[in-house]
Amino acid sequence: MDPLSSLFLIAALIAASAFFAIAELSVAASRRLRLRQMLEQGERRAAHVLAVQDEPGDFFTAIQIGVNTVAILGGVVGEGAFAPLVQPLLAALPLSDNQVSTASAVASFVIVTSLFILLADLFPKRLGMSAPEQVAIHVVGPMDLFQRLVRPLVWLFKRLTEGLFRLLGLPDRRDEGVTSEDILAMAAAGAEAGVLAAQEHRVIENVIELDTRLVTSSMTARDSIVHLMVDDSEALIRARIDQYPHSTYLVCQGDIDHVVGYVDSKDLLSLAFKGQPISLQGNDGLVKKVLTVPDRLTLSEVLMQFRQAYVDFAVIINEYSLVVGIITINDVMSTVMGGLVGPQDEEQIVQRDANSWLIDGVTPIEDVLRALDLDSLPNQEEYETLAGFIMVMLRRVPRRTDKVVCEGYQFEVMDVDSYRIDQVMVSRIATEEARGDA
Repeated sequence: MDPLSSLFLIAALIAASAFFAIAELSVAASRRLRLRQMLEQGERRAAHVLAVQDEPGDFFTAIQIGVNTVAILGGVVGEGAFAPLVQPLLAALPLSDNQVSTASAVASFVIVTSLFILLADLFPKRLGMSAPEQVAIHVVGPMDLFQRLVRPLVWLFKRLTEGLFRLLGLPDRRDEGVTSEDILAMAAAGAEAGVLAAQEHRVIENVIELDTRLVTSSMTARDSIVHLMVDDSEALIRARIDQYPHSTYLVCQGDIDHVVGYVDSKDLLSLAFKGQPISLQGNDGLVKKVLTVPDRLTLSEVLMQFRQAYVDFAVIINEYSLVVGIITINDVMSTVMGGLVGPQDEEQIVQRDANSWLIDGVTPIEDVLRALDLDSLPNQEEYETLAGFIMVMLRRVPRRTDKVVCEGYQFEVMDVDSYRIDQVMVSRIATEEARGDA
C-alpha cells in the first residue's frame, strides 16, 4: 500500500475510533432528567437515547466490537504508515540501514499511537463530556445502523457477557433510583453554579429534612402554650384572649395534661358580638375535638395527619401521655421556609461575628449543626435541642456560665430561667485550645 493510501486509511480509522469513543461516553454520561426535558420540548431522538440507557447491552457491545476492530486495523496499517516519510530524514544521520529501518518503524508507531490517543480518545471524550445529551442524540442513529451490521457478533458477545455477570453474581443494570441525597447533591451543585439562590437551596434542604426532623423540633413547647380551663369564667376567658391573641386555644380539665379539646377564637368572638355569655361548659359545638400525635412523629408524618384529619394543628404527647407541646401547619411551613419569612428579632440563631453565635436553648439541633457547619455532635440520638445537648454533655442541670467544648466550639450558658436554658453563646475556638480542653 502506498504511503498516501496508508495515511488516508489511518485518518479514516482515527475518525471511526473517535466516533465510537464519543458515542460511548455521551450516552453513558447523559442525564435522564435532561433527556426527558428535551423529549418534552419535542426532541424525539432523546427517546432513542433513553431507550438505549434502559437496554444498553447491544449498544455497548457494538461499540466494543468497533473499537477493537479499529485498534487491530490501526496496528496493522500504522506500523508502516509514516515509516516512508520518516526514513529519508533518518537516513541523513550516521546510522546503518538496519538502524534506520528500526528507528523509522518506532517513529511511525509513536506517531500513530499519539494521533489515536489525542484525536480518537482524549478529544472526543472531552467533547462528549462537555455536552453529553446534545452529542448523544446525534450519534444514536448512526450507531443503530452499525449495530444492525454486526448483529450476529453483538448477540454472541452479549450472551457471553451476561453469562459472566450471572457467574460472578454481579448486577448488569445500574440503579436509576433517585434518593434524597441525590436531590441534595444536585441542589448544592445548582447553588454553587449560581442556578439556585442560597435561599432556594435552603428551602430544598428543609423540605428533604421533613422526613427526618421530629415534630418536637418545630413545636411550641409546653411552657409556652396558652390554654383555657373548662371552668374558667367569662371574665378570665376575655382577659386571656386579650392578653394572648391566638386563632385557637386548648381547653383543659384541671391541668394542661388533661386536654378536653380546643376552641376557635372566632367562635368566642361571635358569642361576644351576639351578646351571648361565653362559657366552655355545656356549650355544644364550641369545644372541638383536638388531634393528638406522639412526639416521635416526623414533620412529614404530621403533615399527613393534618391532611387526613382536615385540621391545621395538633397536640404532641409523650409516652407517658403528658403534653410536651403543640404544632401547627404554620410551624411546619416556617421550618420549610427557614429565614425567608418572619421578623429578624424572632430568629433563634443570631450570628454576632464570624466566630460567635447567640442561640436560643430550644433551637433544634439540626439548625445548630447547619449554622455551625457541623455534620454531627456526640450522642445526638439522646437530644433534640441545643439545651438537650448541653444537659447530656454536662450530665446535670446546667447553670449560668457552664461551658461545654466540643468539635472546635465552646458552648456557654448565658441565661437560665427556672432550669430552662434560654440563651447559649457559641464561639469557635482554636484547634490547639480545643485539643487541650478535650
